[in-house]
Amino acid sequence: MSKANTFVRTEFAAAIQQIATERKIDPAAIFDGIKQALVSAYRKQIGDLEDEFYYFVELNEETGEARIFRCPVLERDEETGEITKWDEKKAEDVTPAGFGRIAAQTAKQVILQKIRRSEKDQIIAEYQGKVGEIITGQVLRMDGKAVILDIGRGQGWMPPEEQMRGEFYRLNARFAVLIKEIRDTVKGQVIVLSRADKNLVAKLFEREVPEVASGAVELVLLAREAGVRTKLTVKSTQDSVDPVGSCVGQRGVRVQKVIEELNNEKVDIIPHTEDNVVLIKGALAPAENLQVTIDDATHLATVTAPDDQLSLAIGRGGQNVRLAAKLTGFQITIKSASGTVKSQVTGKEEYEIDTFEGIEPATRTMLIENKLTTVSDLSRFRDKWMGAKELTMEQKELLMQRVEAFDAAEKLAEKNRLATPV
Repeated sequence: MSKANTFVRTEFAAAIQQIATERKIDPAAIFDGIKQALVSAYRKQIGDLEDEFYYFVELNEETGEARIFRCPVLERDEETGEITKWDEKKAEDVTPAGFGRIAAQTAKQVILQKIRRSEKDQIIAEYQGKVGEIITGQVLRMDGKAVILDIGRGQGWMPPEEQMRGEFYRLNARFAVLIKEIRDTVKGQVIVLSRADKNLVAKLFEREVPEVASGAVELVLLAREAGVRTKLTVKSTQDSVDPVGSCVGQRGVRVQKVIEELNNEKVDIIPHTEDNVVLIKGALAPAENLQVTIDDATHLATVTAPDDQLSLAIGRGGQNVRLAAKLTGFQITIKSASGTVKSQVTGKEEYEIDTFEGIEPATRTMLIENKLTTVSDLSRFRDKWMGAKELTMEQKELLMQRVEAFDAAEKLAEKNRLATPV
């Protein structure tokens, strides 16, 4: 064997081995990929291959030399038509002239693809162990309505339903995000990030409050409408620790850090209690002087509020009572002092639009994707949904009725405020 051939053999084999070792790729997988790609390259060069023959590649793993062979087909799978048996004894070399150059180019492409796939698999594996943690991401670009963020070694994908209401994602802006899951898509596995998940709030408190990180203070219950308000209950596992004070911090510095990370989302911190009546009253704060009767078996709660506390108990767009129901797990009915039902929620409503009777799933999805989750949003940005082709006229009329009622109530409230002496 000549020195030249020895050099070529050593160079090719060593290159494959080096790539396999550095990128943690099985050498056999590289060779198999090259063989499959060479058959595809041969098909492109020759055209349609004859059905009665099976085509395969013999690749010299030392020199990189490749030859194309064909042999008669003996058996096929009856359902799929896939070739299951062939006569290798009658194999015929059909390698076309000049195929070595094509083989070299193909091998290079396969190796690069394997490297990219290996790197992506390693990144996915690394972040698989970080699901549920928070990380700082930098906005790279928009992918339709989804946001692509740089999260270090890889990129994360934040779909519309994981974004915060009223938040804008400008190029190069940095955000604290929760690594929510690794999701299988048609493009492969992606790292799903979230700014809307309630666990983002829990992790931020864990980061900012040492007592939460150490376990001295426990976050027991948490309910959130992302971008608007979060309610959480806390308890101490040590008698000497004030759970609410620990989370608030001196002069509110700790909770303010969390609020800043959440783009000024309001955060209510409530002392946890096993007394459900007291818990519901705390969850409905800042409303006061509430009378609460509960049925623990059915998890139904009826709350009677003084007339001057009704709006506080219900909250703007029903948000306060909705979050209270989510937090406590009770279906809550709020009545006025005269006994008139003013609000009923089940705790399953994720957004204000979920309280609209007659709203269709497709309409709900479209509104969430456009961050139109409250009647206030629908009033301010009515052009977004009025011009939407995916909404039927019936759905638009339903939404318009809500908006008109909201606008009328706002005008009346403003008129009363102006009429009230200072």
